[in-house]
Amino acid sequence: MPDIARVNRLKISAWILLLLLLAMTAPAAAPRIVNIYNFVRENDFRLANSEAILFEATTQQVQLLNRAGLPATFALQYDALMDEHYQTLFKAQTNFEIAAWWEIPQALAEKAGLKWRGEHPWDPKANVGFSTGYTPAERRKLVDVYMADFKDVFGYYPKTVGSWFIDEVTLAYMAKRYGVVASCNCKDQIGTDFYTLWGGYWNQAYYPSRLNAYMPAQTRAGQIDVPIFRMLGSDPIYQHGVTPGMFTLEPVYREAGGSTNWVDWFMDSLIKQPALAFGYTQAGQENSFGWKAMKTGLTRQIELFAEESRAGKIRVETLARSGEWFRKHYTVTPPTAVVALGDWKNQNRKTIWYDSRFYRLNLLWEGGRFFIRDLHIFDEKVVSPTHETALAATSLAYETLPVMDWARWSKDGAPAGMWPVVLMPDGSSSPMSPAGSPAVKELNTKELSIEQVLGGGVKLEIVCAEGRLACHAADRDGKPLRWAWKLTGGEKMKAAVQSVQPDHIEYKLGPTTYHLRLVNGTCEQLSDGDIQLNADSAGKLVIRLD
Repeated sequence: MPDIARVNRLKISAWILLLLLLAMTAPAAAPRIVNIYNFVRENDFRLANSEAILFEATTQQVQLLNRAGLPATFALQYDALMDEHYQTLFKAQTNFEIAAWWEIPQALAEKAGLKWRGEHPWDPKANVGFSTGYTPAERRKLVDVYMADFKDVFGYYPKTVGSWFIDEVTLAYMAKRYGVVASCNCKDQIGTDFYTLWGGYWNQAYYPSRLNAYMPAQTRAGQIDVPIFRMLGSDPIYQHGVTPGMFTLEPVYREAGGSTNWVDWFMDSLIKQPALAFGYTQAGQENSFGWKAMKTGLTRQIELFAEESRAGKIRVETLARSGEWFRKHYTVTPPTAVVALGDWKNQNRKTIWYDSRFYRLNLLWEGGRFFIRDLHIFDEKVVSPTHETALAATSLAYETLPVMDWARWSKDGAPAGMWPVVLMPDGSSSPMSPAGSPAVKELNTKELSIEQVLGGGVKLEIVCAEGRLACHAADRDGKPLRWAWKLTGGEKMKAAVQSVQPDHIEYKLGPTTYHLRLVNGTCEQLSDGDIQLNADSAGKLVIRLD
């Protein structure tokens, strides 16, 4: 007779070995990454006694992070790089990445042999303080001077460079000649601080086009192999377009990054909700705000990050490490998501963002309804307005290609959007109303499923895929529903739309013509100028966006 106990032990050992092999071959869970990023100026004309105030802020940030034992990136503007106080401070640090902050102060411009056109030693106007205000040849001169002096101070070149906006000529040159591995730029905003960035890859990171640093590339050949991470930790519900207030992770904003309630809500969404490739946020604060304004909020955040890092919920790391990880794992920009199914204002709003190298999409739930608030297409062939020439105006504007733009196309009482509607036999339509919260899940590493139950048991499923948006609606018995997306956008949408054909809509922005194409379903121009995307007889509607 066999030894039953021995046989059982062997079976258990085999199962354990199988489980170990499966664990070794299974893909790792998508990380939740936090970069603590503090950029450093030496002086700021907006503050009296600015040099002392700014240095104190940076010194306190260093001490706070050292006490917490957390890595961080400190990015130095040229004036701070050349200040011996900052040199002494950062040469003594071992836990931080010392990086470049790419705003152009007077000292850098003049050392590069360029005439200074600013009103102050540092001037934030877009054609003075940003690389876009200089010709491509001048941009390369500025880079050479900064890099040479950085190496003289620290003995190596910086691995990353950040800026509110950095142009593609500068970034490509830094990567090729000096080995920069990652960059970061500002969140999306309209008309703030001399610049507008609108319609881009909303969060996480993307490989930019060689022709346009704000535009995600679609191909390996068309991209700069330096990921650009989006800064400031934007509120996915309220930090969008023209919403009053500033709702970011910056600790100086009391309703947002300075609020324990908001930060807990923000981090809970980052950690627990689907993110596809990876979840990401950028924390920290520029020193121009001064230590007093940031102290309470930043201290609370650092304590929370340290706790969640120890628990294995987040990965706190430098921008350089994040950039190297991104480049190792992704040859082209991966799809990512930002999901917030709770509302810190307790107004029952929810939102979902999906980004790929082809488009970005945002859905919003509010007031007993839901709709597509934002849909922008990306095209690496769109050339930046400053790709070959210097910006002359004091403000800059970079954008992608809008299919729907709630923030810019809405008028009082007439919000823009793509609204899901049920089609009636008489040709009229009625809005779809959600019954409960959406069910959101990752189908794989690239596709996000959003399932919304409606009144009467009707179910609408939206699948965000890398190059298309697939939708299907059916009743409780599985019978296909006659339904559509109704596009409303007033005069601004009408100005953008050039023609509506059964299988596509043609748009134009400036010199660029682009299309929304249907694989399943039909396009229809309504008498009031609105547009309807009608599902086919099987209740399916597939929008091609690649």
